[in-house]
Amino acid sequence: SQVIPMEEFNLHLTGDVYAVSAATNLLAAAIDARVFHESKQTDAALFRRLCPKKKNVRTFSPIMIRRLVKLGISKTNPDDLTKEEISKFVRLDINPDTITWKRVVDTNDRFLRVIEVGKAPSEKGATRITGFDVSVGSEVMAILALTTDLADMRKRMGEIVVATSNKGDLVTAEDIGAAGAMTVLMKDGIMPTLMQTLEGSPVFVHAGPFANIAHGNSSILADKIAIKLVGSDGFVVTEAGFGADVGMEKFFDIKCRSSGLIPNCVVLVTTIRALKMHGGGPAVKSGAPLHNVYFQENLELVKVGCVNMERHINTALLFGVNVVVAINKFSADTAAEIAIVQSAAKNAGAFDAVLSDHWATGSAGAGNLAKAVQLACKATKKENFRFLYPLSLSIKEKIQCLVEKVYGGSTVEYTEKANKQIEAYTSQGFDKLPICMAKTALSVTDDPSIKGAPTGFTVSITDVRASVGAGFVIVYMGTMATMFGLPTRPAFYDIDVDLKTGN
Repeated sequence: SQVIPMEEFNLHLTGDVYAVSAATNLLAAAIDARVFHESKQTDAALFRRLCPKKKNVRTFSPIMIRRLVKLGISKTNPDDLTKEEISKFVRLDINPDTITWKRVVDTNDRFLRVIEVGKAPSEKGATRITGFDVSVGSEVMAILALTTDLADMRKRMGEIVVATSNKGDLVTAEDIGAAGAMTVLMKDGIMPTLMQTLEGSPVFVHAGPFANIAHGNSSILADKIAIKLVGSDGFVVTEAGFGADVGMEKFFDIKCRSSGLIPNCVVLVTTIRALKMHGGGPAVKSGAPLHNVYFQENLELVKVGCVNMERHINTALLFGVNVVVAINKFSADTAAEIAIVQSAAKNAGAFDAVLSDHWATGSAGAGNLAKAVQLACKATKKENFRFLYPLSLSIKEKIQCLVEKVYGGSTVEYTEKANKQIEAYTSQGFDKLPICMAKTALSVTDDPSIKGAPTGFTVSITDVRASVGAGFVIVYMGTMATMFGLPTRPAFYDIDVDLKTGN
């Protein structure tokens, strides 16, 4: 389906990305400001400014009361605090080297990957090295997609861990005092946007956590509203970004844990072109013309490449859900190539493999696919559903499980940095969270150039971050960029406005 109005949607229509960016950057600004002010002021001065007298009376804001409770201080009158309690209250004592929270922007800008902040004379030498992430990869975007209501969002915002103190204590957005304001910025963003397809079918568009870095799924709220609207006999189609090794695995192990929902069927989309590439066809690069092999019949490439599709089918079946393979038809595909894919899919355990010609003929071209999905949903036994791993496993045990069962690898190597982070997060109790693997979508390995479905390989874990508010631990495989760069010929060359019509 194509969702309309397409141009407006791709630009500013929903506003969700802007709200996510604003909330994320507010917290980043608040962290640096707090570190700066604590370094320049005494406890007494900090206290006077945090709790100023108004009509000769000091009061705590509600978010300050939350921090006092965390510190084990039950007093609600600022004037009743002892000097020791005031010091605990006003000093987060953040170690700048432990700050993990970054600013975000929704533009591919490679030069923001690593930056130095605090260079102005007014910051009095309070410089540090940081960087920008892309907005859709931020923890706030993941929270938007995984939240179940406004109260849950407020709780998750407060649980965001941004740094540790010099004593090793965790510092959260709640401690900083920004969680309430962040929730206010996201208050309208929590509501899904209702749009439609070219043929008038209703579509909810809500949240866009990037599947390479975050969990790559649309929101739980949109799913639940859609399920309510279609009724007991209706069908809701929801998206999990990229393949079964990325978006689908995260859909099950992360999103389903949060939502409590269990899907009836997995629809695995493939193309003859993709399978030719995995069978050894010429490299496909963004912006470059496709090689002629992708426009001509080549049964051998398709046959060899089916091993990648089979890996994805097997991954989906690990969760106990029926799989329907949708072969997205291109004009150059031949009947013989399609037959090879259908046969390979069914032999790998797919419930069905159906040609879908919706691009050319609209909904009529997807009729057989819809019927196959209906039958697969009816045949699925929800009691057979299972997660890939129990949360009780250690972080490294969960990673090993994903590498072996989903990717087909055998061993895992960790950098010194990753090992230290895993040790720290384990001591802090975050080892019981599910794992969100940040990996390439171009290969089941951590190397985007390796196609097909290799086995027995080694993967490298280079970085680990805890997204406590979102409710998962992000593990970075190989070289993963969290801020992207513009190619030589960006899409903006083809975007302009008609000054007469405004289109």
